Amino acid sequence: MDPTQSVSDAVAKLYNTYPFPPEPLLDEPPPGYNWRWHWLAAYSFCTGQTPGWQDVKILDAGCGTGVGTEYLVHLNPQAQVTGIDLSERAIATAQERCRRSGADRATFYNLSIYDVDQLTGQFDWINCVGVLHHMPDPKRGIQALADKLAPGGIFHIFVYAAIGRWEIALMQKAIALVQGEQRGDYQDGVSVGRQIFASLPDGNRLKRREQERWAMENQRDECFADMYVHPQEIDYTLDTLFDLIEASGLEFLGFSNPRVWQLERLLSDNPELLARANQLPEKDRYRLIELLDPEITHFEFFLAKPPLPRYDWSDDAALLNAKPKRNPCMEGWPSRSIFDYDYQIVNLSEAEFAFLEACGDGSNSIKDLLPAVELTLAQVRQLLQRQLILLKP
Repeated sequence: MDPTQSVSDAVAKLYNTYPFPPEPLLDEPPPGYNWRWHWLAAYSFCTGQTPGWQDVKILDAGCGTGVGTEYLVHLNPQAQVTGIDLSERAIATAQERCRRSGADRATFYNLSIYDVDQLTGQFDWINCVGVLHHMPDPKRGIQALADKLAPGGIFHIFVYAAIGRWEIALMQKAIALVQGEQRGDYQDGVSVGRQIFASLPDGNRLKRREQERWAMENQRDECFADMYVHPQEIDYTLDTLFDLIEASGLEFLGFSNPRVWQLERLLSDNPELLARANQLPEKDRYRLIELLDPEITHFEFFLAKPPLPRYDWSDDAALLNAKPKRNPCMEGWPSRSIFDYDYQIVNLSEAEFAFLEACGDGSNSIKDLLPAVELTLAQVRQLLQRQLILLKP
């Protein structure tokens, strides 16, 4: 048998045994939002402007039990969403999840990413979260998906980071070693793993890490199995990550958790050192953050297939003529104390609140709005940087 196929079969077996993620099925739309799954917010993050169309074609590649697929449907009311996955049982759960919550614009196929060319047409947006690192040949996988991305389309990816998952990798090896010939029996693997953790002394580093970071979610066997007894996992460093990106032939747009990739959060106590570090090339700055923060357990980022328009709004005249609207991914509005796109609490000034309120349906320009509120153009730029507003040229 083709080794690639045997690994894919083992992965499918895991998720047929333990469909993932194991989120409950609801008879209503899921709560809240993830801005990375909201077309307006995601496209604006990638380009600096709102998209000119909303009837997008979205591919959820490796959709699992459809948790992300369901959000993609409900957050994007004009989108047609396709989900594919290796696991028949996960696909069945995804279909039932979307049926129950009314996500009726989702279509599912039991299909490998390697075979995505069997789908008709191209997609404006591809979502691939937690999948490529479980493929025997991730470069082949990302290339297959890149071929299905339409020109000007965006591609969101999430893969594991090696340094932050060091303890997980050690426990994976330990469980496999104890299992021996029973490796591939995932229920036995979960049992062995739980017994090892229970037996380790309280001060043990692996046990401590599990208790501090993962124990809550790993109460569910599906999560424990996905983390510790997976038959295929490739964890990335910055260097190997950019090798993967280069293989895709697509353009790197940036990390979708940008706060993590700011040197200021690590070196702000020494302005001279911070200034020196900020002189490094972009990839070296990322590498420095990776080395200084071993808590980073994953990389999440956007790619694009050119041509993709980009606006940085550095020109005052262009900014004044832009039409702003409130970011749809915020909670607590209307209030001066809200949760922003990333569920961080934001306390708005009176002028900021008045400006956001005046944005309305996005039909007025910034030039039209500013005379009525006590806000400068520089402060409007701050609202944009904080993703509290989205702009249309």
